Amino acid sequence: MDKIKAAFAGKKANIGYIVAGYPSPAHTKEFLSNLDESAIDLLEIGIPYSDPLADGPEIFKASFSVVQNGVNAGTVFEILKEVQTRKPLVFLVYYNVIFAYGAREFVSEAARYGISGLIIPDLPYEENEEIFALCEEFGIALIPLISVTSEHRAARVLSRARGFIYGVGAIGVTGSKQTPISRLKNMVADLKKMSDLPVAIGFGIRTAGDVRSTKEYADGAIIGTAIVNLCANYGGRELQNKIAELFN
Repeated sequence: MDKIKAAFAGKKANIGYIVAGYPSPAHTKEFLSNLDESAIDLLEIGIPYSDPLADGPEIFKASFSVVQNGVNAGTVFEILKEVQTRKPLVFLVYYNVIFAYGAREFVSEAARYGISGLIIPDLPYEENEEIFALCEEFGIALIPLISVTSEHRAARVLSRARGFIYGVGAIGVTGSKQTPISRLKNMVADLKKMSDLPVAIGFGIRTAGDVRSTKEYADGAIIGTAIVNLCANYGGRELQNKIAELFN
């Protein structure tokens, strides 16, 4: 969790997202090996799942193709065994993946291989007590997602929040049109009254202009779909240069 805190220390954080194993496990390994020299301050690693309900069509297609190629949570842990990075890594993972792996085994393996946090889009506060306890035991942040339509539940959700708050910037799936900035500004201001955790905004952020406007009112900007699309076409230093352009 300290690594997550450091990602926001004295700056607005650049947060990226990739689908693990897309377009290949070797590509993901290379991406992680280059992470320390990248513009990304914190990386979300999406564990591929065949029915990613929060993801838009581009990420859904990438995730489904990786599942079809046999990539699973075990594959992701094998990749993490072979790379090292100073940057904080968090998993974006659907609960069925954790359940199938075994909750204790999954959280302990995540901690063992340097994962600092978990984002679980389909696990509501009312059902996350077991995972929260495991995260506390193994020193992993349970990172909540809160949208403009769920602020009425925010105080309860934040009681088990660690790391940072993932503010959902669109009503719908990833890659959707962003919620009006006025509503997002009000949401961030309200969340900051309830918690000392930094608030980063994701969903609907695709361009450098989106990043700049988001950082005017939030503590970080999260880019997912645009980076996944870049991964399909670039690798190595060229890919990192393209990502840097998004965050500058």
